[in-house]
Amino acid sequence: MFKKVEQNRVFHGVVVQLEEAILNGRFQPGEKLPPERELKETFQVGRGAVREALRILEQKGLLEIRLGAHGGAIVTSPSSEPMLESLSLLLKRKEIPFEDIQEFRSTVEGRIASLAAERCDKEDLTRLKTILTKCEYYLEKEYDWDAFLLEDGRFHQELSNIARNQLFSLIADALHQNIHNYYTSRLEKKKEILEENLRDLHVIFDAVKSSDILQAGENMRNHIVRFDAYMTHEQGELQ
Repeated sequence: MFKKVEQNRVFHGVVVQLEEAILNGRFQPGEKLPPERELKETFQVGRGAVREALRILEQKGLLEIRLGAHGGAIVTSPSSEPMLESLSLLLKRKEIPFEDIQEFRSTVEGRIASLAAERCDKEDLTRLKTILTKCEYYLEKEYDWDAFLLEDGRFHQELSNIARNQLFSLIADALHQNIHNYYTSRLEKKKEILEENLRDLHVIFDAVKSSDILQAGENMRNHIVRFDAYMTHEQGELQ
């Protein structure tokens, strides 16, 4: 199954071959890889190279290293968590330029809204309406800037779920769960901004409810451009 690896960065050669074996299904989720001693002999490398390779594969989410008498390197089921965790950290640290987020949202979320208008059902609309009701509550009954924006994020996340596209949903969840830092540093806490935002959400909802694919996408793009304009300052962030 395996072959001797080159001596330059030997652990990399081990990583490549083990990863290929896992992804090709030679090792199934829950199955244990051969012990370190056997891998060392198979690849003709030192134990340090084997352990480094296993550590990297664990970081990639392909393995789980268990300790103890019944431990070892266990193949895990495919998961999006490592990728999403990395994206979440980048957003939390604001290491992704705000302009990149603007461009991504205006392009992708417009399409998400169109798909939601095409694919929604009554239960989807009920969930969206519930979120809008909460937005209204935090704006009109018990004014709470942070809580309103969290519900706004849920509205966008729910649209991505309604679009029935797993990749859109995963990325939208990671984005809207961690975009709050950008709002805090860039968005003035003015009630009239949230009032306008809520009007936009209602307009988007109405287009989705009417199954108006083109209008839903256009409404979403207009909303993002208008809302993001409030967060674009000459100094980049609020002082």
